Amino acid sequence: MGLRLLHLNLHGLIRSHDLELGRDADTGGQTLYVLELVKGLAARPEVEKVELITRLIIDRRVSSDYSNPVEQVSSCAEIIRLPFGPKRYIRKELLWPYLDDLADQIVQRLQKENNLPDWIHAHYADAGYVGALVSRRLGLPLVFTGHSLGREKLRRLLAAGIDHDQIEQTYSISKRIDAEELALAHSNLLITSTKQESDEQYSRYGRFSKKNIEIIPPGVDLNRFHATNSNLKDEEKELNILFKPFLRDLNLPPLLAISRAVRRKNIPALIETYGRSTILQQRHNLILILGCREDSRQLDKQQREVFQQVFELVDKYNLYGKVAYPKQHKREQIPSIYRWAANRNGLFVNPALTEPFGLTLLEAAACGLPMVTTDDGGPRDILSRCENGLLVDVSDLEAIRDGLETAGSNSSVWKTWSNNGVEGVSRHFSWDAHVCNYIALMQKRLKFLAPRHWSFGNPSETSPIGKKLILLDLDNYLEQSEGLSILKNQLKEHSLNDLVELGILTGRSIKAARYRYAETKLPKPAVWICQAGTEIYYGDENKSDIFWQDSITVDWNRKGVEKILFDLKDYLELQSTENQGPYKVSYLLKEPSDAILPLVRKRLRQSGLAASPHLKCHWYLDIVPLRASRAEAIRFLTLRWGLSLEKVLVVASQQGDAELISGLTTSVIPYEHDSSLDGFRSQQRVFFSDAQDGVLDGLRHFKFF
Repeated sequence: MGLRLLHLNLHGLIRSHDLELGRDADTGGQTLYVLELVKGLAARPEVEKVELITRLIIDRRVSSDYSNPVEQVSSCAEIIRLPFGPKRYIRKELLWPYLDDLADQIVQRLQKENNLPDWIHAHYADAGYVGALVSRRLGLPLVFTGHSLGREKLRRLLAAGIDHDQIEQTYSISKRIDAEELALAHSNLLITSTKQESDEQYSRYGRFSKKNIEIIPPGVDLNRFHATNSNLKDEEKELNILFKPFLRDLNLPPLLAISRAVRRKNIPALIETYGRSTILQQRHNLILILGCREDSRQLDKQQREVFQQVFELVDKYNLYGKVAYPKQHKREQIPSIYRWAANRNGLFVNPALTEPFGLTLLEAAACGLPMVTTDDGGPRDILSRCENGLLVDVSDLEAIRDGLETAGSNSSVWKTWSNNGVEGVSRHFSWDAHVCNYIALMQKRLKFLAPRHWSFGNPSETSPIGKKLILLDLDNYLEQSEGLSILKNQLKEHSLNDLVELGILTGRSIKAARYRYAETKLPKPAVWICQAGTEIYYGDENKSDIFWQDSITVDWNRKGVEKILFDLKDYLELQSTENQGPYKVSYLLKEPSDAILPLVRKRLRQSGLAASPHLKCHWYLDIVPLRASRAEAIRFLTLRWGLSLEKVLVVASQQGDAELISGLTTSVIPYEHDSSLDGFRSQQRVFFSDAQDGVLDGLRHFKFF
């Protein structure tokens, strides 16, 4: 049996052909890299199957290709599209509320397969979040590639003078950073393109461990990107037609930039530099390939702003006849555009404010086009190996101008750079080399990782949790009432046939929970999830589930948690001993505050503690192992005993219960509930009841009995 691999790339538009690169901020170099990696892996004899999971999109504004649930890439590679969130195409920052649904779907899908993948490779923060949950639940190795990082983006945006609240509103930056921290905490291997990413970007994360990192530069398809072409005349003719409407003299050496129209790519700075330099205007044309557009008014806000700056700067410096920015181009034309520019002794320019790697730099170099590029990240590594251009400080317009003027002034240096680029890419950056390095590192790093030590729904054991499960919070619903009496009778009737069982959620110990529960006179619960999700008990048993205990206690350090939070005693006080647990540190807030969770989370990360905080009812703060929570305990139960999540009904009403509602569980929210849960009203499997007894109303709504 060969390797079975699973890749996650959730946002943007991805298909096996005609990638719409540059269409928007979400469909760029990452999309191309992931697709080429999948194709490269599928071609290797060691690999049996590669699956790429992305989002199913049904939207008249985009191609129907993205609504195809399964797309064959090659004989052993597939794109799998799963629905989560709205059917329409939306930007990645709006996907966060729906990622738990996807994680549940992937787990259920893999649960049905005979062969689990050898590893999961998650690309970007959103896939990192989902990959961490899937890895945690199934015990699969996780590989993470961030591509670009939230902390670095936040730093750059703040430096540019953008207000933090505006950044949060536009980019959901705190969710992104939290997701990256979670992915790093669960990753067995972190793959970056450059040493700079490791040293200067990932190192700012609390969960980052240097021993987990490997640097593998991306590859270039040398079948497409090369310096010579037998169809040179046809290429010339086609591209002359593309650029002629913009340029007076097609033969001037072009300054070529290819990127998405987003702020980070810093294209307006390049135009400003060109507009201020008489020398550059005399020597060069400026060609900007910024993705395809039909009507700039239909672009997203950021793209519109960038194009508006382009139009205004061309007008300001009267650059008509010198600057080309075509509305349309075909993906297959990109190699020809590089060669067209190289045949005119042009330069490739990358003025991006930050560049994790820069695949276009390699493509240009492979086609014999030297570069002038940002002194950041990937370009440094590329130039150190290829010696085919100059690095410049792109925050300084004079530095950009000096670099461009110098690079275009000496034809013999240009020729040396051109030859160096072709040779350097062939030697260091081919796809064959990339894929070989990738597989070798994976096998070396991951082959000794133990798989999960229990199987799905073990048929040799009788399930203690029935065919359906109702989960009630011990302290928020179970009070004597007419509704309880009705529920009691229904549970008695259906539990006789193991159809519906009752489970209890509580922050208490099992002893205290049973004492409190006895007052309700309800049937005995089949399962108890105690101590804020850190312990699971079945029926009358007094020993907690050892498999759950083993899976959550990795790197748990109770004393370390108490020590690192000790100096927050003005805000927190430890609860009494009877409210503590071996895997739970419980505090009481002295005053309710929305700021306490981020503060505690930051402390835990900075100290490298594998722990996470959970605030309940605005007053009660529990610190538990990173892999533990009530939601994760529920998922453990469904996997352990082969129960579908849709057959689990959870009642949620308090602040802190959001984790119970996220994902594929069936949820009921009674009329009297905390306002923090109102954001879930659009979720399909969440029922908000207006009845006096919301639980019974919810059971009727979902026809649970």
